[in-house]
Amino acid sequence: MVNRKIKQSATIAFTAVMALSLAACGNSNNNANDGAKNNAAPNTTDSGNAAATTAPSDKKVTITFQNIYPDPATPAYKMINELTEQYQKEHPNVTIELDTLNTDQQKVKLKTQAASKEVPDITIVNPAAQMKPFVDAGLFAPLNDMLDQNGLKDTYQEGLLDYYSFDNNVYALPDGNNIEVVYYNKDLFAQAGIAAPPTTFDELLQDVKILKDKGITPLAIGEKDSWTGSFLFMNILLRTNGGPGFLQDVLDGKKTFEDPAFVEAVDAFQALVQAGAFPDGATSIDANAGGNIFKTGKAAMWSIGSWETGAIDASPVAGKVGAFQFPTVNGKGDPNEFMLAPGSAFAVSANSEHLQETKDFLNFFASEYPKKQFELKNAVGIGQKVDGDLKAAGYSDLAVNIAGLFNQVKGGDLAFDNTMNPATAQVHLSSIQNLFVQKMDSAAVAKEHQAAFEANK
Repeated sequence: MVNRKIKQSATIAFTAVMALSLAACGNSNNNANDGAKNNAAPNTTDSGNAAATTAPSDKKVTITFQNIYPDPATPAYKMINELTEQYQKEHPNVTIELDTLNTDQQKVKLKTQAASKEVPDITIVNPAAQMKPFVDAGLFAPLNDMLDQNGLKDTYQEGLLDYYSFDNNVYALPDGNNIEVVYYNKDLFAQAGIAAPPTTFDELLQDVKILKDKGITPLAIGEKDSWTGSFLFMNILLRTNGGPGFLQDVLDGKKTFEDPAFVEAVDAFQALVQAGAFPDGATSIDANAGGNIFKTGKAAMWSIGSWETGAIDASPVAGKVGAFQFPTVNGKGDPNEFMLAPGSAFAVSANSEHLQETKDFLNFFASEYPKKQFELKNAVGIGQKVDGDLKAAGYSDLAVNIAGLFNQVKGGDLAFDNTMNPATAQVHLSSIQNLFVQKMDSAAVAKEHQAAFEANK
């Protein structure tokens, strides 16, 4: 079952994001002046030579770094390549081999590797319920010792590491701490005659119809990677439930999936599908290609995590994009409650042939990560504290917009597959994916979920 710390720390961790978003508002005179003067990296912990935790060695070491940053156009891709190149230059005896995959490919590959206990030296995991089976199987090394070096632990936002902790051991270091938002193309909205973003689900459906009639794809998505549809669906459920906690209530036996809130969410989601909100053949488009539909100006909206801000600012639609909270549904929900997305995270194989060298590299990587992301204009939504003025550093209006939304977070829910056990989550992901292909009886969808939950308790 899910680590119970999750429920307690959800709001704490996301409130801590203000460490970044307050800086975005330019309220700190010192930061504003420093940012204007330096217009460069923020002031994070003193990580100078973070990797120098052990004596230099001439031993030849190869570290495999499995990751999910496949798109060369994104800041995340540049970040991982620049940091690994820097480390190899400073440590000529170390070779970092990047095994770069998209999200769903990586999940499948890691499961196969885990089954044969051949997990790469560093891999990507998702928090809470998704990583627990790997921890239970003894496949990941505890990182407490590494976090105590160079003050690395203190760089993470308060409560965030709880999502990656079991029995007082931290097993992975998160790359982000995000919220789900709806990005929208201001030019396409104006072209369709839509004056402002929707604040209710009915308005969203009306905008979908208007955009569709204008020949514009309303909502970009790549549902071949099934988490994307689930992420959107869970935002609807957050509204129909009147607030956070539906899945926790199911886990605690207070509700079932046949609750009216869940059935209503299925109905609303299907209303979007039936209205033609998504690209044709959505289930044959992967998440990266789906995002590129929006980033190349071919879709008016994209409901996704705030981690995409930097990528949007590096795309052809840069300067044309705003963001808004997911609207209320049938008058229910608070727009300032968000789908919360503690990021994917870096875990180290317990069976690594070069365990200490791998930890040394990851210490360097995590210590340099916030500075590199800030430099690449991609620091909004990272999981570590950043003391820098976004405007003074040349960040976009969109980045400041997103930082402002962080300031309004009152709480929210984690994704389905970060809350439920993997077997139940897989049924859910397939079930939601199927709604893109055919209309289903919403009560039957709810019953399918409940049967999977009961079978996999």
